[in-house]
Amino acid sequence: MSDTTKQTQGAPTLTGAEILWATLAGEGVTTVFGYPGGAILPIYDALRKFPSIHHVLTRHEQGASHMADGYARASGRVGVCMATSGPGATNLVTGLATAMLDSIPMVAITGQVASKVLGTDAFQEVDITGITLPITKHNFVVTKAEDIAPTVREAFQIARSGRPGPVLVDITKDAQQASCIFDFDMSKPRAYRPHPMLHAHAGDMQLALDLIQQSRKPIIFAGHGIIHSEAEQEVLRFAERHGIPVATTLLGLGSFPASHPLALGMMGMHGESWVNHAIQNADLILAFGMRFDDRVTGNLAHYAPNAKKIHIEIDPSEINKNVKVDVALIGDLKQVLTQIESATEIASLDRTQTAPWRDEIRALKGDASVRDIINLPDNGHLYAAHVIHDIWQEAKAAGRLSQTVIATDVGQHQMWEAQYFKHEDTRTLITSGGLGTMGFALPAAIGAKMACPEKDVWVIAGDGGFQMTASELSTIQQEGLHINIAVINNGFLGMVRQWQEAFYDKNYASSPILSPNFVMLAAAHGIDGASVSERADVVPTVTRARTNEGSFLINFAVEKEDGVYPMIAPGSALHEMVRRPNPLLETSEE
Repeated sequence: MSDTTKQTQGAPTLTGAEILWATLAGEGVTTVFGYPGGAILPIYDALRKFPSIHHVLTRHEQGASHMADGYARASGRVGVCMATSGPGATNLVTGLATAMLDSIPMVAITGQVASKVLGTDAFQEVDITGITLPITKHNFVVTKAEDIAPTVREAFQIARSGRPGPVLVDITKDAQQASCIFDFDMSKPRAYRPHPMLHAHAGDMQLALDLIQQSRKPIIFAGHGIIHSEAEQEVLRFAERHGIPVATTLLGLGSFPASHPLALGMMGMHGESWVNHAIQNADLILAFGMRFDDRVTGNLAHYAPNAKKIHIEIDPSEINKNVKVDVALIGDLKQVLTQIESATEIASLDRTQTAPWRDEIRALKGDASVRDIINLPDNGHLYAAHVIHDIWQEAKAAGRLSQTVIATDVGQHQMWEAQYFKHEDTRTLITSGGLGTMGFALPAAIGAKMACPEKDVWVIAGDGGFQMTASELSTIQQEGLHINIAVINNGFLGMVRQWQEAFYDKNYASSPILSPNFVMLAAAHGIDGASVSERADVVPTVTRARTNEGSFLINFAVEKEDGVYPMIAPGSALHEMVRRPNPLLETSEE
């Protein structure tokens, strides 16, 4: 008797739909976000046989993709969403693109018309694999029941291996309805083989170590790859051992404790001014799991002109794509750092060599700190920065900071969150970085809460982006979740308005936005809420939300024409920042 016969003997015969759920369960999936429709109904019909998997009914397929994304970011596991063919599948596109640009492990399952009518423009037929080819790590079309399990298992392997990303599996209706023998173990994909370039060569490693030892003004860039690699402790030890200051990207926030003496804060377009000046003055950049995107670098012709650059990156295609580097160490960040630190013949960089550099950065911070509205006397105006700062302070005072997860939308409030909420722990900020997806926050927060029910989950959204996916308030109630929602309401599409003020002669074309009464909107969904327009009311209302029995929405009526500062104008160098205008004066206390 062959090994295959031995393994399949006694294996059950299941429909393709049942095989899908059994395979998801075998991969450890417990939560799926989705919306049913005709081409995927056999799969939904089979769900009743798999009580270990909880399906969250969303109000829109885009919400399902963002929920799977938020689930993955908060937990580190693969997020799963599903939709029917045609418009259901195309409604996943924005979420797939969001996950692709931020390297989020996700598997999307879509129903498809029967294989015999593929290509005939059948009702609700669309070539979803063709549409999503540029915005998925890989995708599949499955037309046979026996191919479902091996394809789905391979999809999970692809989604979470190497540089993570979203994978789409499109399953025809007849494949869902047909039956075959199911053997989970026999459907296991071939062992993952890393890219042959994923190896830090000894010569490059030695060169990197030499540059580190020779450096007097080094700086570490902490990127999203630290979180994916689970290399937080390795980066912390490396920074402390060599006395190297650490700047973070937006998606790297939380990978290095904000309160650590070596932590500088966020870099880039809306990063701290002293961080950007430090980058321009550095003699060595150690880029850990980041891709040198345009929001980080500013004008490339004037970027870090005096710095040698060491790039540790798992994706070879990112090397020299935007910024030419002197040394590339290609591989998993955790493994590469372990190699560096275990090089017994290499002594640590003498911390005294970098002490003057750290003093120089402290002076930069004192001379050029953010023109901080936090420290100004209360003048009767509520600024968004006050709101973010006070949410952070309240969580800290309650001893819940490490148990607080923030999901932001995109715009001014996103940058204020990055500046004023000090993230100490990994996976506590969930935000759309590369794609900049408005409407992301609310559904992503639902995914995060499903992944981490014990944590305090906050939505921080603008009045514009919140309205894009506000229908998911009903999903919150249907699932009985406690999620806190802060709507930063300034009556504008805030970042658009700021650019119009700065670059378009204050022509506020289509940026003023009318909003509903958000508290009443929440009440219509059965969610408690309150409005706040004075700073004295922020902390008490935040505490009320956090301790409320269920979800709570706070409408913060903030200053309408405030801006995010610093800001790097298009085409400007990293150090050429637009600063907060007077009469708001610089302070250096913080």
